[in-house]
Amino acid sequence: MALQAARSRMEPTDPATITLPAGGKWITGVRKAAKARLVAMGLPGRRDEYWKYTRPDALIAPEPARAPLLTTDEKPVFDQVDRLKLVFVDGKLDLAASDPLAMAEIEIETLPNGAKRDLHWAQGMFGALEARGQNPVPRPLAALNTTLAEEGLLIRVTGVAPRPICLHYVRENPDADAMVRHLIRLEPGASLTLLENGPAAARLNAVTEVDIADGAAFHHIRTQGRDHARQAATHLFASLGKGSEFKSFTLTVNGILTRNECVIDLTGDDASATVSGASVGDGDFHQDDTVFVTHQGANCASRQVFKKVLRNGATGVFQGKILVEPTAQKTDGYQISQGLLLDEDSQFLAKPELEIYADDVACSHGSTVGAIDETALFYLTSRGIPRNLAQDMLVLAFLAEALGEIGDAGIRADIQARLEGWIERHRA
Repeated sequence: MALQAARSRMEPTDPATITLPAGGKWITGVRKAAKARLVAMGLPGRRDEYWKYTRPDALIAPEPARAPLLTTDEKPVFDQVDRLKLVFVDGKLDLAASDPLAMAEIEIETLPNGAKRDLHWAQGMFGALEARGQNPVPRPLAALNTTLAEEGLLIRVTGVAPRPICLHYVRENPDADAMVRHLIRLEPGASLTLLENGPAAARLNAVTEVDIADGAAFHHIRTQGRDHARQAATHLFASLGKGSEFKSFTLTVNGILTRNECVIDLTGDDASATVSGASVGDGDFHQDDTVFVTHQGANCASRQVFKKVLRNGATGVFQGKILVEPTAQKTDGYQISQGLLLDEDSQFLAKPELEIYADDVACSHGSTVGAIDETALFYLTSRGIPRNLAQDMLVLAFLAEALGEIGDAGIRADIQARLEGWIERHRA
């Protein structure tokens, strides 16, 4: 597998021993710089401030833990959507199973092909947002990805994409160890919706960099589920130009360990960014959302909305920060994270932060954790609704604010229906 090959190039605790993959001049230079960053910061450890709630051991071990494959008759998410479908099997693009890499207003190329060239439009962008995102918080797994990832896509959007691009991940090997890197550039006024779904690997390290030019719009909807024993670390880096828009929603169900990091820079004036997520976990489930939003432009808005439902000892983590630079006057920043615990064994760990250096701003953050409202539960049961159905209704109502961030009504309805099915299968 891709990551197993990458792991063979280094000792598990010494990034300095990495041997870089073959590639053209431009990408080799980027990889050398990323390796230097990784050597300087080291691999993540429990003493690191942003890893104190999530153990990184399994994500940096020489080999992944085996994850049994799940067989199901349930159709994949987004199957009802008219989209350009690109299939990755065990972390590698399967061209035979994918739609042709061609669509109006979009240029698509594989990372392996782009890496062979000495000149490419990705030169100067590949790894740039990851490097910028290392300050003030080190993100060593992202630097590791820049150094070693050999699979992924280079996507350039020049206008309004006529339909979404869907990255469908399939796992065939219970030991699949994948490292995937995507680079997306939206030119001024362009727009794209990116969909992601499926169990990519027993262990996944994925990084996506998105450069959104002035007046462009990028919408992202991702579902993480199915194979429970899988482990994943993902990073989404985004830079927003003047008047641009960024929206990202992630649904996480199942997964023994999932850490999703999102790093957003609002560099242009009048830009807006929304990061949201819903997760439901049962048993040995650990899901971590770590978000860092930096406001640099004036009159920008950002939203962070995260809801987690946990039972039977499951753990949910939220670390979210809004940083407002002195230039970011008239910033509107909103952050909410909430955990719903369905028993006394589960836990929700939250670290909301605001750091503000401008004086004309409206920023707020809030974090709560609690159990099912017994008064509301009594009200529903007293009207003839069985207790288990009443609890399901309250759980879905709790998740509604996060689901409401999905702009496409059809996709939102499909995701809610799948959530209802999951909740029904995991009733007490």
